[in-house]
Amino acid sequence: MPPAPQAPQSTGPALELLVHGVGGATPQEMLVDPRTVRVTGDATAAIYRRAGDVDAEAHPERYRDRPIAEAYCWSNLTSGNGSRALWLLLLPFMVINLAHWMRPPATGRRRSVRLYGALVRLLALSLTVLLTAAACEVALDLTAWQCAGVPKCSDQRSWLGFLSSSQGGWWSQPGRRLALAALVPTALVALLWYLSNRTWSAYESQRPMTGAVPDDGGPETAPKPSNDPTVPVVRSALGRPGFWYGRRLVARLRAAHTAAGFLTVTASVAGAAARQDRAADGPVPEVFGRLIEAALVLGILVVLWVVCRRGRSERCLDHRLDRAVSTYLPGSALLLLLLTAVHAAWSRPGWKSAGTLPGDITFRVVTLAQGALVVVLAVVAWSLYRRSPEPRTVLHGLGGPAVAMLACALGGVMTGGVAQRVADWLDGPGSPGMGRSAVIEGPPVLLSWQASVIPVLLVLLVVPGLALGVRTCLAARRLVPVIDTEYQETRPDPARTEQIARTRATAALTDSAPGMLGLVSGATLLLGAAAVGGAWASGQVPGLAMDGSSPFVESVAEAAQSTGSWMIGFGFLVFVTCGRRAYRDASARRTIGILWDVGTFWPRAAHPFAPPCYAERAVPDLASRMSGWTARTRGRLVISGHSQGSVLAASAVWQLPAETRARVALLTYGSPIERLYGRWFPAYFGPAQLHGLHRSVHCWRNLWRATDPIGGEIRLGEESGPEVDRGPLKDPLVYGRTPDHPLPEPVLGHSDYQADPVFAQERAALLERLVPALPRQADEPRLELREVPEGPPDTAG
Repeated sequence: MPPAPQAPQSTGPALELLVHGVGGATPQEMLVDPRTVRVTGDATAAIYRRAGDVDAEAHPERYRDRPIAEAYCWSNLTSGNGSRALWLLLLPFMVINLAHWMRPPATGRRRSVRLYGALVRLLALSLTVLLTAAACEVALDLTAWQCAGVPKCSDQRSWLGFLSSSQGGWWSQPGRRLALAALVPTALVALLWYLSNRTWSAYESQRPMTGAVPDDGGPETAPKPSNDPTVPVVRSALGRPGFWYGRRLVARLRAAHTAAGFLTVTASVAGAAARQDRAADGPVPEVFGRLIEAALVLGILVVLWVVCRRGRSERCLDHRLDRAVSTYLPGSALLLLLLTAVHAAWSRPGWKSAGTLPGDITFRVVTLAQGALVVVLAVVAWSLYRRSPEPRTVLHGLGGPAVAMLACALGGVMTGGVAQRVADWLDGPGSPGMGRSAVIEGPPVLLSWQASVIPVLLVLLVVPGLALGVRTCLAARRLVPVIDTEYQETRPDPARTEQIARTRATAALTDSAPGMLGLVSGATLLLGAAAVGGAWASGQVPGLAMDGSSPFVESVAEAAQSTGSWMIGFGFLVFVTCGRRAYRDASARRTIGILWDVGTFWPRAAHPFAPPCYAERAVPDLASRMSGWTARTRGRLVISGHSQGSVLAASAVWQLPAETRARVALLTYGSPIERLYGRWFPAYFGPAQLHGLHRSVHCWRNLWRATDPIGGEIRLGEESGPEVDRGPLKDPLVYGRTPDHPLPEPVLGHSDYQADPVFAQERAALLERLVPALPRQADEPRLELREVPEGPPDTAG
């Protein structure tokens, strides 16, 4: 730490605001005191103090040698009650939302930014259609159309008796069965709308602190890092007044996705009825079906227009709501669905259900559209990266398209798993789609082809997985002499040295994640295209499509189909089991909450049914606390963030007015700000933004360990001012047994940074440097804070 500037010591109080990381922590653990008091906040997120520090500001003489400690606890925002464990089923929606924020920096490329955002939102819309289509496949096709229309299937299930075609009841007509079964996907869409609306009221509708620095247009290019106060500082988009206030966009996207869900159900019901009316003369005029189809096409065009029209409003607090869209669009789609149900339920004597519903074409179109959108998204992302290349960006700017492909694959696995398991259950001992042994036709052929490529994908990943394991073992072996030299042990313990080396080598695996993701996404795209081609060309499941070929090819195709069908169904059951276990087990619920800590940091800019963004509550909380306390006491403040808490702390500092940032120091430890966020989200945590953060706060210090798989260096050079990083810290602190440490010290990795004496030293040094701001002379150069324009004036894509 550089020496403290020579200036009068502060006579005011000093505050340390602690922010925990992933997994959460209790205020008692953070403050190391069983007696804590909630100072402000509620049961969801609050700031706590020790009971003896409640009136600390009234007695500053007690805190001359130590700061007042406060703890901000936000773990209930992601892992509170048991019902939130069901958010695990929304994993594809969360992943596609991450892809929106992974675009490369785009200085001066406003149209490309808008195009990138529109493409991601279209991919998100396709996931909603895919989920609803899977529900329609299970309820309408497999159950109401196929099983209820085959006496051998329906007679074995008493709960389907009133729908059975052999009973001859009022509900036995196919159209009426479809109208009744449509209640299942309709209820699913309504449930998603309700959950999104409830979380929207609790998160996006909470107004953040006002008074942030307005946008001034900013320079056209990001300035090079410099410690010259006359050079403008790059302000991250996270500092925009409306960044953490996505009320308008989420409401508009919620209406569009809800309408898209209702229209998908409408298409499933109307298609069968209209096809019957065109095929045979009946009591229902064909024109009714034509009118419904025309209204369906019009509704689809309106949904696409709403999704593509505009993105987020970030440069101001946008309090407006598109009430016409939010109210009339989903309502009109629901009304069309009701009319379609009435049309389908109209009596059509002689109508028999045979084969399958025309749902196969829906899955093919959705799959092809997803592949095409991912390819176009990759082209746009690559063009943005070439304009402003940054070596640390993952996959050369293609991280967003790769994650989008992963979201589509997850959606396919989950939806296909449901259809496969239900088909196997309804068919009993038979195998759906395998000819005479099957009682029902089964799910669309494409789903069987997609399931068949899963074993192939896993086989392809064996080689890079083994290579990665061998590389890790070799790296651990190379670290053995380095560790012995570092601890200077005269008689080193091979087991202890290997433990430390293995931990360091394993922690470095985090930096290999981009390569593995790129490999998985690329292979998934190619295998998915092969599955679509095979299904379209043959019209049969792989086991039947390969009949007549060599015995080896036939056996491989049948093995891939059966293994893939089992694996895709097992994968879905794992999701459901994890959700149920987390509902009953608090520790499992916290583990799932850790995944959400990382995945739901970003606002819902692409998918409104994704789990809500906790940062839209946490960041304004922290910014309001820092602004209010410094304005009231004129004291010094150190915001101390661990792990994901350091990301929240940096985001909150970006939201502060300039005069408040001058009284704030930033202490981060185990921080993924550069290692994860800087590489995966370069438009918001890139080098220019981190240099700007360093120069805009009074001082910043970052602690990291080589054994930490999450945290790392900030990587700011000397040209940005005083050094930020200190590390790698020793872990473990002591190699073996000593008089002061008679028991073996654990390898801490990502946890317990405060147990290291360096933590207290750096905190004290920050407080020493954080002296009261002196009056600025008239001729003193002023530090100018500007924002690099990375999107249109009223949108971020």
